[in-house]
Amino acid sequence: MPLNELLPKAVRLYPEKEAVVCGELRLTYGDFAARVWRLAWGFRELGVGKGDRVAVLHENSHEYLEAYFAAAHLGIILVSLNYRLAKRELAGILNDSESRMLIAQGGFFEKAKDLSESVSTLEKIIWTRTDSRVLNGENIEYETLLKNHSDQPPPAPAICDDDVAHLYYTSGTTGRPKGVMLTHKNVKSHALGTVAELHLTDRDRWFHVAPLFHLADAWATFAMTWVGGKHVLVPSFDAGTVCRMIQVEKITLSNLIPTMLNMMVNHSDVGNFDYSSLRVILSGGAPIAPETVRKIVEAFQCDYIQTYGMTETSPYLTLSILKDHLKTLSPEEQLNFKAKTGREFIGVSLRVVDNDGNDVAMDEKQVGEIIVKGDTVTPGYWRLPDETENAIRDGWLYTGDLAVMDAERYVNIVDRKKDMILTGGENVYSSEVENVLYTHTEVLEAAVIGVPDAHWGEAVKACVVLKEGCSVTEEEIIAYCRKDLAGYKTPKSVDFLKTLPKTGSGKIFKKGLREPFK
Repeated sequence: MPLNELLPKAVRLYPEKEAVVCGELRLTYGDFAARVWRLAWGFRELGVGKGDRVAVLHENSHEYLEAYFAAAHLGIILVSLNYRLAKRELAGILNDSESRMLIAQGGFFEKAKDLSESVSTLEKIIWTRTDSRVLNGENIEYETLLKNHSDQPPPAPAICDDDVAHLYYTSGTTGRPKGVMLTHKNVKSHALGTVAELHLTDRDRWFHVAPLFHLADAWATFAMTWVGGKHVLVPSFDAGTVCRMIQVEKITLSNLIPTMLNMMVNHSDVGNFDYSSLRVILSGGAPIAPETVRKIVEAFQCDYIQTYGMTETSPYLTLSILKDHLKTLSPEEQLNFKAKTGREFIGVSLRVVDNDGNDVAMDEKQVGEIIVKGDTVTPGYWRLPDETENAIRDGWLYTGDLAVMDAERYVNIVDRKKDMILTGGENVYSSEVENVLYTHTEVLEAAVIGVPDAHWGEAVKACVVLKEGCSVTEEEIIAYCRKDLAGYKTPKSVDFLKTLPKTGSGKIFKKGLREPFK
């Protein structure tokens, strides 16, 4: 069943069931589908069809969900943009993907208004939640576009499993963003896997709290619709609001990143709401401390599942769901398993291997690299055959994440790709930040590392050697980086050193830089 059959199926089975709650707007599946079909007709009128790229720059909203389904219906490749990126970074992604249309929220007007000047393929910007100041020959108002078209589904093209459905951009090790291709088969297989693993049904109410441009949440768009569940959205995260909304909307499950959960369990009002509707809280996107897991279970009194995955794998690779016989263990022993990275997801085969490709001992001591294969694994990176060949070998995706495995085959990550920083659930590659630092006229050498941070998990730190006779402050370095980098990529602190430690071959020794902060 291709993705374009999921919404019609939900409409057939649940036409009058509430499907979407977004602020004051509440839509049944019939109402929601009518809006999706109007958008799809609008795309057709604009000449956008199968294989074309349409980008979205938006906070969580019903419009975002509509874009996902309208694109899927027509075989359009949806490009989800991280709205935290700087204008230069957004333009780079739009150029690489050769996006023809951009759906942009009015709140990002200053960031997006001039993108067509630097993106030659960008024909139109479709603005949501905005005013007449943006409307000209190259701009369209979203609701006006919908009103002018039919609420019946347009003809759908033939779509194959291997057709690309989505492009999600991640930073490459060279600093150049890489477009991860996810096919209709990838997305569909992952959705079915989560339905089975999490026992999703039409009784469930999913809370879209993590951003929809991020796969920590976006996968639920299709899985929840497939089973006729309800989508409840908030535009952005606020700990108190999220706690209150769980009670008001009787949320049953959600996937949040650890920084969000940490803020929620430490919020002054966390004990003032009724969480009895919750059956499970999932956490993913970054490592989480076992003590935080303990606080989550105590605060919300529901099941907890740790997740691990990658954009390249749609995303789930592991879930810390307890095997049935493990439920007889003491609460403390059960918590130990719940806080692990987890056992392999139903849709993948997972191994932890040493440098020679042999499986590590299941002793929680021998460290190896996680490699995976399955129907949820990307076919590769958009127009980057060398990067694809390097990542996928003999059918196995090499994750670069290091882990141990126990006797129950639960894995636990002990280290990550050495230059990658996980801050607030977002990946930051140090080379990307270093490339900006090296453009500063007074910087001689630079290295960027992640250091522990109580709020974000990790914080970006720049270690800088200045040219002889030069002088620059920490604030000036940070401000310089902020011009060309998203806020979460910008260094939070700068250490000025006389020299950077080097290995015998002359490479910068980052492990030595990180050592004092462990």
